[in-house]
Amino acid sequence: MNKDKEIEAYRKHELSPKEQLKYEIAGELGLLDRVLQDGWKSLSAKETGRIGGLMTRRSSRNQ
Repeated sequence: MNKDKEIEAYRKHELSPKEQLKYEIAGELGLLDRVLQDGWKSLSAKETGRIGGLMTRRSSRNQ
């Protein structure tokens, strides 16, 4: 999904649970505004890794 379509799906609450979690964590880390403005590519590897790590931790906790 391209950046604009994904952002539109986020705003309409039409994302998969995994994608919703990714946006939720980005918001908690204070990165959501940057993601919505410039896309996921604007994040550093450290920031992206932090989001992925938190997603993994939460998904393993919910199983």
